[in-house]
Amino acid sequence: MRRSFPLLAAAAVFVPSAAFSAGGVVNFYGWADYLADTTIPDFQKETDVRVRYDTYDSNELLQTKMLTGKSGYDVVVPSNVFLAKQIPAGIYLPLDKSKLPNYKGLDPAILKLMNASDPGNKYAVPFFWGINTLGINVDKVNKALGGPLPAKQWELMFNPAYVAKLKGCGVSMLDSPGDVFPVVLKYLGRDPASRNEADYRAALAHLKTIRPYITRFSSSGYMNEMAGGGLCLAFGYGGDLNIAKRRAEAAKNGVRIRPLVPKEGVAVWIDSMVIPKDSANVENAYRFIDYNLRAKVAAANANFVTYAPGSLAARQHIDAKHLANPSIFPGKMEMANSFVQAPMDAKIQRLTTRLWVEFKTRKN
Repeated sequence: MRRSFPLLAAAAVFVPSAAFSAGGVVNFYGWADYLADTTIPDFQKETDVRVRYDTYDSNELLQTKMLTGKSGYDVVVPSNVFLAKQIPAGIYLPLDKSKLPNYKGLDPAILKLMNASDPGNKYAVPFFWGINTLGINVDKVNKALGGPLPAKQWELMFNPAYVAKLKGCGVSMLDSPGDVFPVVLKYLGRDPASRNEADYRAALAHLKTIRPYITRFSSSGYMNEMAGGGLCLAFGYGGDLNIAKRRAEAAKNGVRIRPLVPKEGVAVWIDSMVIPKDSANVENAYRFIDYNLRAKVAAANANFVTYAPGSLAARQHIDAKHLANPSIFPGKMEMANSFVQAPMDAKIQRLTTRLWVEFKTRKN
């Protein structure tokens, strides 16, 4: 979902839109590494529609660009929390589902969850869903702690007694108040969807107790650092942590990465494809979205990025090891204490942005 883009893929995908004739392009703005290596070349070969793929590494950046207007994009991928605020702003086109024959393969359970952000499923096509969780370098964490992991695994990040021991081998936290604050509120026993300013100030007060031990804020680069052994603890996105594990195994560098799914619960998000109202290539946007809803294409994307796709039909083509991995496909047990991230109203979003700056800039 939220990753640094590999150089080889970048060379093939990031092509200036001016190189394409009118009507022959779809401009896609999404998280990096969000498509299998074969998806864009195969789509281009089949449709003769060229793809320009630009990336961002935070929902805040995407929202700023979209609300400014004249984005120049035809398909964008906001997360459900931000989508709920963007739809009322009138910046997206309502879906013509007759142009999305593969829409029928979407998971009804995910569509039901999306109702909270997109009532009636009028604007958004669920693309991927996943969790915000922790990942560890097994050997470094075991050595630093000198004993087993805590029974409540979020203690690794949010209990100063634990995270202080991990500072020396590197601790990374998502650089996103919208992702971090709800998890902290849950950890503190408060409502992760709270609209009470006092709750967020309590969360900030707690975050300040661990600030001296956070060595990195990143929503993308932490993945390669985990794979290379430069971090021992990361609060990140489940798929990214699995990518880090896979890259370390491929490199045979001795780094053992383990994505965790704390039993006390994780945050669940849903990313969707939507069409900006100012899209210049609407028909190509539909073609691109529907292509990615094909069961085998959605499965290829899912196998590559290690996130669960919105397509239920894709599951029959997804690697069994991914289906059995609770950090990719959380089961009933993992979901029991978890929560779907809820939309923040504008007032709370402004508050968390201010508090986040205060948190990051104060190291002691």
